[in-house]
Amino acid sequence: MKIRKKEKLLACCLAIFSLLSLCQVAVAEKKALTFGDFIKIKRLSDPELSPDGQQVAFVVTVMDLEKNKGNSDIWIVPASGGTATSLISSPAADFFPRWSPDGKTLAFISTRSGSPQIWVKTLARGEDRKLTDFPAGVGSFSWSKSGRYLLVSSAVFPEAPDLETSRQWLEAAEKNQVKARIYDHLLYRHWNSWFDGTRSHLFLFPLDGGQPVDLTPGDYDTPPLALGGNLDFSFSPDEKEIAFVRNIDPEFRLALGTNNDIFLTDTEARASEKLTVSRANDIDPKYSPDGRYLAYRAMSRPGFEADKLALILYDRQKKNIINLTENLDYSLSEFIWSPDSQTIYFLSEEKARTALFAIKLATGKIEKILAGQMVSSLQISPDGKTIYLVKQTLNHPNDIYSFDLKTRKLKQLTDINGELLAGLEMNPAEDFYFDSEGDKIHGLLLRPPFFDPAKKYPLLLLIHGGPQNAWQDEFHYRWNAQMMAAPGYVVALVNFHGSPGYGQAFTDSISGDWGGKPYHDLINAVDFLRENYTFIDKDKLGAAGASYGGYMIDWIEGQTDIFDCLVSHSGVFDLRSEYGATEELWFPEWEYRGTPWSQPEMYQKFSPSFYVKDFKTPCLVIHSANDFRVPLEQGLQFFTSLQRMGVPSKFLYFPDEDHFIQKPLNAELWWKTVLDWLATYLKN
Repeated sequence: MKIRKKEKLLACCLAIFSLLSLCQVAVAEKKALTFGDFIKIKRLSDPELSPDGQQVAFVVTVMDLEKNKGNSDIWIVPASGGTATSLISSPAADFFPRWSPDGKTLAFISTRSGSPQIWVKTLARGEDRKLTDFPAGVGSFSWSKSGRYLLVSSAVFPEAPDLETSRQWLEAAEKNQVKARIYDHLLYRHWNSWFDGTRSHLFLFPLDGGQPVDLTPGDYDTPPLALGGNLDFSFSPDEKEIAFVRNIDPEFRLALGTNNDIFLTDTEARASEKLTVSRANDIDPKYSPDGRYLAYRAMSRPGFEADKLALILYDRQKKNIINLTENLDYSLSEFIWSPDSQTIYFLSEEKARTALFAIKLATGKIEKILAGQMVSSLQISPDGKTIYLVKQTLNHPNDIYSFDLKTRKLKQLTDINGELLAGLEMNPAEDFYFDSEGDKIHGLLLRPPFFDPAKKYPLLLLIHGGPQNAWQDEFHYRWNAQMMAAPGYVVALVNFHGSPGYGQAFTDSISGDWGGKPYHDLINAVDFLRENYTFIDKDKLGAAGASYGGYMIDWIEGQTDIFDCLVSHSGVFDLRSEYGATEELWFPEWEYRGTPWSQPEMYQKFSPSFYVKDFKTPCLVIHSANDFRVPLEQGLQFFTSLQRMGVPSKFLYFPDEDHFIQKPLNAELWWKTVLDWLATYLKN
C-alpha cells in the first residue's frame, strides 16, 4: 500500500516537473518586442455590426516596410465569435465599411480608382463595384434607413455651380505650373495641409441613378474642419430631415472660434435652420431609432477645446433641449442609442481607461455598467441585449469583444494578432498614485520584459501631449510603451494636472499654468518612484515626450538637471513665435489667457526659450517639415539653442512627415534613433 502511494507520488512529481519544463521552454521561446515585430502587428479598427446582428465587418491595417506605407482591408467575423476572414482586399486602401439597411450590401471607401470613392460589395454575388465619382473623392458617408440614399461628404469649390465645374477647376489647378496662392484671412492651413479653396460639403446621393444634391452650399465645411465628432451628420429615420454640423461663426475664419453648431435641413424643401445657439462646440448629432429625439454632444465654454462634452437631448415633438449629463463630471467620447430609443449608452475617460454608462430617458438615471477597461467603437445588437466594442490594453492591441448587458461579461471575438503576440514578452500596466500639488496623481508603470526584481533598471518618464490628453491603458502606435520598455527600462506614464478622466476641474487646472503644476507632478512622480520601487536605478533617468510632451521636455531642459537625457518631439520652444505660426489660435489664446501683446508676461513666464542659459541635459530633438500644429521653426530654435550652449544634442528632421510619423521606414528610423539615444545615456 505504501509502495503504491510512493509510486503515485513519484509519477505526480514527474508530471509536474515535465509541465514546469514545458512552461520554461515556452517562456524561453518568448522574446522582447522589436521594431520588426511591432511593424507586423495588424491594426484593427472601425467595427460595423450587420443589421441582422450576425456578423461584424471591421478594418485591418497592415504596415509594409518594403512599400513604405500601410494598407487597409476589410475583414469579417461572426458576431458569436469564430474565425475572422478577409472579405474585401486590394492593393489600394479599403476602409470605412457600412452595411446597407437590408444587410445584403456592404459599402466602403476605396482608393483603388485613384481617389477615395464609395464602392459596394453585394455579398450574394461577391463582386466589388464602384458607386461614386466625386471630383475630390469621398470623406465619409452614411445610409438612409430605406437604403435609397447615401449622405456623402466631399470637397468642392463652394462657388462652383456644379460638381463638373469643381472637377475642371481641380484638374486645372493640378496642371498649372504656378503653385502660389494668395490668402486674405487666417486658418489658411490646418494640421498638415494648406487651404486650397475647397470646402467639404454634404451631398444627398440617390441610389436610383439621380444626381447628387449639395445640401450644405456656402463657404463652410461639413463636417467641420476642426473639433468635429465621429461623423457629424445623420439621417432622420423617416428620411425627411438631416442633421449636420458646421461652423459659420466669423471668428472661425480668424482661427478663433470653436463654435461648431448643429443644423437641420428639410430633405424636400432643402431649407436649413440652426438648432444650437451656444457659441461653444456642438457635435455628433444622432437621431433616436424611433425619430422622436436627436442627441448630440456639446461643450459650454466658447474657445476652450478641452471643455467637458455633455450629452444633450433634443425632443423633436416638444422642441425642448435637456442636458442629460449635467451632474456627471466626465466628458463623453462617444454614444449610441438602444434599438427601442429608451436608453443611451456612452463612453467617458476614467483614470487611464474608459467607463461605459447607460442612461434611461424615462428616469434620467445614469448607471456605470463597465469600468476598468480601455474600450471604444460601440455597436449594439438589434435586440438591444449585446454591445460590441473594441478593447485593448498596454500589452494587447485592439480586438473585438461582445458585452452582454444582462450578465455584464465581456467575450473576445477576434484574436487578430494571436500568433505574433504569443511569442512576445510584454508586461501589463500597473497603476500607481502619489500626492502632488494638493491632489492624488495617477500613473501607469510598465516593467521591462523578463523582469527580475533583484536587478536595477533605468527609469524612463514618458510625457503625454494635448496637454488635455491622458496616458491610457492602450497599445499606442506612435508612443508605444512596450517598445520603450523592451531594451530594459521601467517606463512611467504620469497623468499630471490637465489630464482628462479625473474630473473637469483637474483638466482645467493646466490652462495658464503649463510649466507649473504639471512640471511639479512629473518631478514628484520621479521622487515617488525612486523611493518606492527598489528595482529602479536612481542614477539612470530619462524623459521623452511629443507636442505638449515635447514642450515639457524643452521646459525641463531649463528647470532641472536630474535627467541623464531627454527626447523632444514636436515640442513648443518659444510661446510667442509659436503663436504666430500655428493654425488654431483659439488654443494659445485660451491656454495663455490672451495674445502675446495682451499677456506678454504669460508668454514669457512659461516659455522654455527664456531659460536657455540653464540648458545642460543631453537632448535629442525631432521635428517635421509639414507640422503646422507645432511648426518646424520651434524644433530648429530649440536645437540651435542647445548647440550654442554646448549641450550634447542631435536633430532628427523629417521633410515628409507632419505632427506624427506615418511612414513605416521613417518610423523605423525614429525608433532606432530614439532608442540609440536613450541607450547612450541610460545603458552605457
